[in-house]
Amino acid sequence: MSEVQLKDALDALKSTGVRITPQRHAILEYMIHSTNHPTADDIYRALEKMFPNMSVATVYNNLRVFRKAGLVKELTYGDSSSRFDFVTHDHYHIICNDCGKIVDFHYPGLDEVEHLASHVTGFQVDYHRLEIYGTCQTCLSKTATAQ
Repeated sequence: MSEVQLKDALDALKSTGVRITPQRHAILEYMIHSTNHPTADDIYRALEKMFPNMSVATVYNNLRVFRKAGLVKELTYGDSSSRFDFVTHDHYHIICNDCGKIVDFHYPGLDEVEHLASHVTGFQVDYHRLEIYGTCQTCLSKTATAQ
């Protein structure tokens, strides 16, 4: 599936006139395979050996291009660094209060929220975002071990 996603994403970029550089290709491929909602720094560290002349600014600028093309979402959670999520389907996030880990989950019942909100308020709804906060299993285990 990820090869199809990569081809579709590259085609989408090309159709908007974006040139596909080796760095751009690698960043996009990294995003498709990533499940941990990386920061630009995370991506830079993962790819810096392949591209020693690439900077964090290059990564961030490419992520901005991908965001404008609708391929990634920028997730901001109050800390200073944005995290990025490859857009595959509508989903929600549960975030660990201790370590910041972000995990995707999908709950089809919440898809009706936009329709209901529009109906009740008269708003034209563009999108919604749901975040649930808690403590991940790893952090719970560390806490239990420490006690």
